[in-house]
Amino acid sequence: MNLTLKIWRQKDSKSKGQMVEYKVTDISEHMSFLEMMDVLNEQLVSKNEEPIAFDHDCREGICGMCSLHINGEAHGPDRGITTCQLHMRMFKDGETITIEPWRAKAFPVIKDLVVDRSAFERIQQAGGYISVNTSGNTQDANAIPIPKHDADLSMDAATCIGCGACVASCKNSSAMLFVSAKVSQFALLPQGRVEATERVLNMVRQMDEEGFGNCTNTGACEVECPKGISLENIARMNREYLAASLKR
Repeated sequence: MNLTLKIWRQKDSKSKGQMVEYKVTDISEHMSFLEMMDVLNEQLVSKNEEPIAFDHDCREGICGMCSLHINGEAHGPDRGITTCQLHMRMFKDGETITIEPWRAKAFPVIKDLVVDRSAFERIQQAGGYISVNTSGNTQDANAIPIPKHDADLSMDAATCIGCGACVASCKNSSAMLFVSAKVSQFALLPQGRVEATERVLNMVRQMDEEGFGNCTNTGACEVECPKGISLENIARMNREYLAASLKR
């Protein structure tokens, strides 16, 4: 496959960026999208040009690092996958592919296609955990009976990898799907009910402070989420938030 790539280049967070066009040839349809990017970077290095910076780590669809906006879609044209799981057979020979970083005020560009997603970490630190007193004889978690339906819903919410596709695909740059998943994975379990009130209030407050937009229920986040996190989590978080506000 021979392709034309239009890629966002930006030296650093303070520099002005621009789209730069590149040509790549002899790309196998069996390559992953990131392998194709590796080929391009090898070509740039061989010509003593600056390689393109992009995030990646596990390349197995687990870590969520490989966050790219490809032809206007978070993680590209396929569904239920991260960028590293996207294969070149999804594109046509001779096609022009536009590659951009996440576009959100709360995700400032660091360099090229790399953005700072530490806002998610601060939201998680604000309440996305369970405090455990380890002194004395603590109850074995496996000894606490949990209905399978609740356990399944909790595990579904916990599959969120924090990639930021929900923010990138939302017209308001809302982080509601991410935050609601982190709230729900604990709210559905008895272990998480002890701190439920403080958790949802603190995480929503931190989300607002980070500058994310509001949710208007367009559903784009659910469609482009690589793990299929459901909008039902947002409804659950809203209920949790209302109940916590009344208790407060």
